[in-house]
Amino acid sequence: MTFTVAIIGRPNVGKSTLFNRLVGKRLALVDDQPGVTRDRRAGEASLGDLRFTVIDTAGLDEAPDESLEGRMRRQTEAAIDEADICLFMIDARAGVTPHDQHFADLLRRAGKPVLLIANKAEGSQGEAGLYDAFTLGLGEPIALSAEHGTGTSDLYGALSEMAGALAKRDSAEAGADDNQEASTEEDDHGPLRLAVTGRPNVGKSTLINAILGEERLLTGPEAGITRDSIAVEWQWRDKPIRLFDTAGLRRRSRVENKLEKLSVADALRAVKFAEVVVVMIDAALAEAQRSDPNLIFEKQDLHIIDLVAREGRALVIAANKWDAVTDPKATLAALEEAVERLLPQVRGVALVPVSGRSGQGIDRLMAAALKAYEVWQTRLSTARLNRWLTDMVDRHPPPAPSGRRIKLRYMTQVKARPPTFVVFCSMPEHLPDSYTRYLVNGLRDAFGLAGTPIRLHYRKGDNPYV
Repeated sequence: MTFTVAIIGRPNVGKSTLFNRLVGKRLALVDDQPGVTRDRRAGEASLGDLRFTVIDTAGLDEAPDESLEGRMRRQTEAAIDEADICLFMIDARAGVTPHDQHFADLLRRAGKPVLLIANKAEGSQGEAGLYDAFTLGLGEPIALSAEHGTGTSDLYGALSEMAGALAKRDSAEAGADDNQEASTEEDDHGPLRLAVTGRPNVGKSTLINAILGEERLLTGPEAGITRDSIAVEWQWRDKPIRLFDTAGLRRRSRVENKLEKLSVADALRAVKFAEVVVVMIDAALAEAQRSDPNLIFEKQDLHIIDLVAREGRALVIAANKWDAVTDPKATLAALEEAVERLLPQVRGVALVPVSGRSGQGIDRLMAAALKAYEVWQTRLSTARLNRWLTDMVDRHPPPAPSGRRIKLRYMTQVKARPPTFVVFCSMPEHLPDSYTRYLVNGLRDAFGLAGTPIRLHYRKGDNPYV
């Protein structure tokens, strides 16, 4: 049986530390300051022989609904609704606070099974808070140290007992679900990993919410709301997709505090492990700067796109806030011209106008992402490549340093994802960058590799078939 566990509690009681311990990875950002976690994050957890989904949540705070803290609380309430079991965590060193009392009442009203966790219970400092936890009326507290791993055997015992009760309650439904098991299997490669990245406040989380059709991610007018890279499972036209929302990437010189550095590192890790990356730009800002072609793209946008290309990921550019653009035709033409001129390393990349607020362009964006993924996986036969190479050399021979012509003898594709090629030649050290660009552009045009990074390497050696 599978079940879902949500970790609930005030800010800075150690929820993310326990989440990381249960999933066995440092997925959630952890820091000494309170309020690091803002969105709810799910992960596949294991504890002994138990396998379950665990949800890390933002710290519960009493705040007006329209405030950032109020929106964070709604994310936590959604996690409570989604969960089968709630782990209510308090700080044993601080003891039971009025906020703990308030949120214990909230959990009782939710009607979900609750396990009370007294975290940071190691040492004499935690003993008083452990006994104090009985006053919450949620049963016997489990003394735990999420940081050091003590008390996890007690947590395993309590979870096993609750999971057994859930299994008995849901046995009839489980039998019906078994008949559907074959139809829910994923393909060999699992879901497509698609990351959405860009500068802060360009609307990444809003767009993902529009794609999902629900307020799954925390959004608002404040810049830098997203801190963790949040993964969400989704399907588009029967294609399983894992969407990653990432923190906004600012210029390195502007990233000062430790928490933002952790957020940026998490976003870069999401880009590195994604298969397709959607880089979002602000279309309304681009329109305002349309009169100067050199400023239509923010410098940081170009840096982010170049980073994705250097990582070798499939790429799509999404021009968000398109509903705020007053002259769409002229703005799109100016953006396409700028892409062609400023981004030769991903020539032909798809540029899709979208609006996260209204949902405009989402189908076109997903179609472009799947097309980019298909191109990114292209494999070409050695025979086709060598016929093409012969034509390219006949049309434009390589240079002849010191009177000796460089010979391009043989070419093969060594890998896909991204397409990577090796050319065996004489004197590769004398081939200029301009000739490499000539070959790469020729590959794009001849084999339909528009918009994807292409790796071309040279190796000195004879044709192995001679």
